[in-house]
Amino acid sequence: MTPEPVVAISAIEHFVYCPRQCALIHGDGVWSDNAHTVRGTRAHRRVDSGRHRTERGKRVLRGIPLWSESLGLTGRADVVEVKGKEIHPVEYKSGTRHGLAADLQLCAQALCLEEMLNVDVPIGSVWYGGPRRRVEVRFTASLRRKVMSVVVAIRDQLLTGELPVAVNDARCRECQLLHHCLPGVTSVSRRIEKYMSEAVFGCGT
Repeated sequence: MTPEPVVAISAIEHFVYCPRQCALIHGDGVWSDNAHTVRGTRAHRRVDSGRHRTERGKRVLRGIPLWSESLGLTGRADVVEVKGKEIHPVEYKSGTRHGLAADLQLCAQALCLEEMLNVDVPIGSVWYGGPRRRVEVRFTASLRRKVMSVVVAIRDQLLTGELPVAVNDARCRECQLLHHCLPGVTSVSRRIEKYMSEAVFGCGT
């Protein structure tokens, strides 16, 4: 039986970057573009064309739908390279590397491909448009476990409908949802609420 609700693979990157961002996008349906998202859309034009071709002995498939019934995942691979029995997913990012976010998203794609095709997918790659570098990612047991734990956390978040507290740190300046999230306002509200609970009502003692 497929776990419900089904989690979008793209939610993994959003959750790792900021759980509140993930809740706003995938729970509340909030979206807004900024310079980063517009640049990403432009960088994906070729990938999003869905045109397949053969390059240097490999079949390059673009915009491939993905799913995993066992994990309750759905999404799309930017590129899947096929050479013989080797399956190699490739994720395209317009900027630079930020922690494990892209690795986890790519690993989730590999888990879907393994289930869909009944093959082993041990390695993939992330193309970073900023430095124009292709970085190989090995899907280790540790990385796979991390993907599954993140998926469970996202599903719990969707089920509860909880909106996490705003982090109000350096990430917020780069977030496309800055004006929806209002991290400065919400963090002040939380401090006032905490003060009222502890100092006024004595709930903190």
